[in-house]
Amino acid sequence: MKKLFSIILATLFISIGSAKAIDKDSNNDWSDIDILFLIWTAEDVEFFVPSINGAHDAAEDQGISMYMEFGDSDTAKTNDIIETAIANGVDGIAMTVWDDDAFDEIVCKAMDAGIPVVLHNIDDSQRAKGNCRMAYIGQFFIETGQTLAERMISEHGLKAGDHVFTPVEFPEAVYAVQRHEGVNNGITAMGGTTELLGTGTDHSEALNIMVQYLLGHPETDAVIGLGSTPTSVAVRAVEEAGMDIPVGGYDITPEILDNIANGSLTATVDQQPYHQGFMSVTMLAQYLKYGLLPADMNTGGSGLVDKSNVESAFKWAGITR
Repeated sequence: MKKLFSIILATLFISIGSAKAIDKDSNNDWSDIDILFLIWTAEDVEFFVPSINGAHDAAEDQGISMYMEFGDSDTAKTNDIIETAIANGVDGIAMTVWDDDAFDEIVCKAMDAGIPVVLHNIDDSQRAKGNCRMAYIGQFFIETGQTLAERMISEHGLKAGDHVFTPVEFPEAVYAVQRHEGVNNGITAMGGTTELLGTGTDHSEALNIMVQYLLGHPETDAVIGLGSTPTSVAVRAVEEAGMDIPVGGYDITPEILDNIANGSLTATVDQQPYHQGFMSVTMLAQYLKYGLLPADMNTGGSGLVDKSNVESAFKWAGITR
């Protein structure tokens, strides 16, 4: 009984302490903290909806102000947006580094000006060694690529001599290079080959590019999309090319989930973009409010969405998934 009382008392003290911390924070007005949340693509890219939702939820939870900009996959425009934010005295920046060299100077300029920068979605390929950023919130691409390749090999019996088509929106972007590295490591380890090809983000154009590739490469034994656009249209591309080969890929869209549910797509890697938006803004806010240092976070782990767990993803697709 004495031991039970001690446990209850300790729990009570923890609860009281937590309540006081929350109450203390609620008495502060943090709305003058202004954070830029920068999406590197165009505004209409479906993949980033959960990320945007996460950023908005974090800003509301933390009681801070946040505004959003879109870089339209343009390095010059993105640099201009950040330059303007620095000049206007923004308090923190959550952004993406999809090019290893294009943003080094501007990120360091922000950090030197006392403006913390947290990356989300894509990091420098050298991670902290390659950029002045404080932290990265997102997927670790090479590891997930190898995981996906190994799943495709084990489930579909891919073997030495087999060829895997790996389409991606922007082949030179960090995420594309590293995802391909991971997939290629897995495929070449069993004696197969891969080929990278750019599709852009327009689904109609991507579909046409992929169909033409498959028609010109009938020896292709599987398709592994390295981004949401090619993965969304991969099953249809295979069908239009008159082929019957397995498909896997990255990210979550309604098309991808439908294809997993009907068995035409084996699995997809979910990088959980809601976490990327939510945690990047949260870490910046808590650093600015309390001095808590941001830290790297792998938002997706190495988990795959397949037919065994697709229902949960369906329920929250386009909101938090």
